[in-house]
Amino acid sequence: MINHQKNSVVWDHKPKNVAFIGDYLPRQCGIATFTSDLFTSYDSFIPDSNALVVSVNDTQEGYNYPSEVRYDFYQHDQEAYRRAAEFLNSKDADVVCLQHEYGIYGGPAGSYILTLLRNLTMPIVTTFHTILKSPNEEQLLVLKSIADLSSRVICMSEKGRDFLINIYEVPAEKIDLIPHGIPDMPFVDPHFYKDKFGMEGKQTLLTFGLLSPNKGIENVIKALPRIVEQVPNVVYMVLGATHPNLVKHEGEVYRESLKQLAADLGVRDNVRFYNQFVELDDLLEYLGSADIYITPYLNPAQITSGTLSYAFGCGKAVVSTPYWHAEELLADGRGVLVPFGDSDAIAEGIINLLVDESSRHVIRKKAYMMGREMIWERVIQSYANSFAQARQERMSIVNNQAPYTMGGMGSAAVKLPAIRLDHLYRMTDSTGIAQHARYHLPFYEEGYCTDDNARALILALTLQEAGLGDRQLAQAADNYCAFLNHAYTEEHHRFRNFMSYDRRWLEEFGSDDSTGRTIWALGSCIGRATDRNTVTWAMSLIEKVLPTVVDMTSPRAWSFALLGIYEYQKKFNDDRLAKNIQRQLLNKLLFCYTETATEDWPWFENTLAYDNAVLAHVFVRSGDERLVQIGLKSLRWLINLQTADRGHFQPIGSNGFYTKGEPRAYFDQQPLEAQSTVSACIAAFNVTGDDEWYRTAIRVFKWFSGLNDLGLPLYDQQTGGCRDGLHIDRVNQNQGAESTLSYLLALAELYTLQKDRTEKKSVDVAISTLVDS
Repeated sequence: MINHQKNSVVWDHKPKNVAFIGDYLPRQCGIATFTSDLFTSYDSFIPDSNALVVSVNDTQEGYNYPSEVRYDFYQHDQEAYRRAAEFLNSKDADVVCLQHEYGIYGGPAGSYILTLLRNLTMPIVTTFHTILKSPNEEQLLVLKSIADLSSRVICMSEKGRDFLINIYEVPAEKIDLIPHGIPDMPFVDPHFYKDKFGMEGKQTLLTFGLLSPNKGIENVIKALPRIVEQVPNVVYMVLGATHPNLVKHEGEVYRESLKQLAADLGVRDNVRFYNQFVELDDLLEYLGSADIYITPYLNPAQITSGTLSYAFGCGKAVVSTPYWHAEELLADGRGVLVPFGDSDAIAEGIINLLVDESSRHVIRKKAYMMGREMIWERVIQSYANSFAQARQERMSIVNNQAPYTMGGMGSAAVKLPAIRLDHLYRMTDSTGIAQHARYHLPFYEEGYCTDDNARALILALTLQEAGLGDRQLAQAADNYCAFLNHAYTEEHHRFRNFMSYDRRWLEEFGSDDSTGRTIWALGSCIGRATDRNTVTWAMSLIEKVLPTVVDMTSPRAWSFALLGIYEYQKKFNDDRLAKNIQRQLLNKLLFCYTETATEDWPWFENTLAYDNAVLAHVFVRSGDERLVQIGLKSLRWLINLQTADRGHFQPIGSNGFYTKGEPRAYFDQQPLEAQSTVSACIAAFNVTGDDEWYRTAIRVFKWFSGLNDLGLPLYDQQTGGCRDGLHIDRVNQNQGAESTLSYLLALAELYTLQKDRTEKKSVDVAISTLVDS
């Protein structure tokens, strides 16, 4: 029976932020116990879990829940389901795991839960605890709707899986078969616990669970006279509180009727009632004391029994009626099955096991060995794998859609979105641009960095050169310059990178890349700025820092510095220092390429990491024909590698990158990669005049607006910011500096390119007109 996600793919990444929906302890309900066990196990066995619970109440007052229950709502208030969905969306959960039982949700056949599910933005995994063989029309529709809204569905038995496929038309590949979890209890002799309950010298039978008439306990009591005749020291322990709904409507009528039945049959002293809802530790002791466990249910329509799972997995010899779960679990000699409502058969089955100790222990051992597959530590890994698979669902849906229509990408100009600097200014203060954001708000706790202020300065200069600047942008540019000026350390002739919000530098000097990127910004100041003071300031710094780049070891730092040199040479092309360093850096990159490149891997390194296209970019702009051709070849290979089957841009993921010969990471995808690739393609177009590079730049840029694996926009039209990346199933909602600057830099470069093309076309028309005249 145990097959834990048969034929399913197991994904490596186990989601941390999981929200469990169901009812929850201290509510007295089997689903409440299951949800509690599920949360506790996930929290215990999944490293760095950040799970939470949303609980549904059967009373308006609710319950005194433990801290993991972050949100609760009343089952008969349909609007509350919508608000619960809003709460979960705001928590940005990776996956929602729903525990489904018709009776715990409001509306016809529990249909109110659909209001919640339809308003969620994350994948849903549903565990079906009740799967009816003959549902009415409403029950059928509700379960099918839940299954349709779920990325994965979980059932606990083969019978349940069969019903889901053949009655509810759930695709087989969508179903994970995961057994009911159980605590990991040692295989113990029942005598070890009997003294705790005053059962020394007794043969003990046990039934536990919420007491209600459908449990068939009266049939065991009717069997007791015959059992006592053969085994006089037998005691039947009936453990569990009466079901709250039964108490509400009938009080303890059923329990009292059972006591009266035992008295009438002369076996009152052989039955012990424990009217309590037990915690796990106590339950394990009761189970430990039992020689035989009994589930005498009255009809077959029970697809899952948590009480049976617990007893079976703890190594109890079980006598049961053949309801669906028991029929499956106790097959092949793992227990004894007796007909429904047959007290004589119950008596015979129990007597045989009590008098034949060796047979009882064989059954116990078979049950316990199979139960090792059901312990929570193992079951929760299957749940985690199911959650990880569910996160693939949105991507799979997008990839199964028709290919994107790439309209408007010919040689004519494409209509670009307007440039909005709202978020740039929101992130910028008198110190510089803040490094990170929480959603659209600057997250000052994580301070500033030189990398982002250098990027921001390059953006400001690009926009000003394109005639898209204003006084506010000019002021922001001065702030970015001041930050870089303060970042310079004379002792090392380099730049510090990280600064706290209270303006304390957090390091003696920064990474090679941060210094290389600052040289790029300084070169841009010199090549593009019209203000003499800014140019003079940048000259004084670049001359001090540029020679240090040759001794750095990062190919990206070399590349950033080369881009700065190219910008510098727009104004000072004959500077021998710049030319000399340019030659040395290009030679270093060429050596990397010749040492690494092969026909099927024409690249500079054995790993594709971050900001990859910049390495090819600097060769394309080098002016050396041999290097230009290498740059074009390597860039073409990189773009082909980062183009999905459906034609959209699919950058290397930062969650592992891509090392030659090893699996490639597809997520998390970063805006920086799109910007770097757009910039390299524009450089290739400017060098070659080939419109294919222009079309590719536009296609890559559309990654920001939703032409990506998930079909979701990263650019936020409401704030003017760009979200921080594309996860496996959603976008990162934070809008930090690097992401927003990446979007704006790519857009600004495209604006500049279109402006240049338009001006060139105007000149060509004017010349043509002059010649014709």
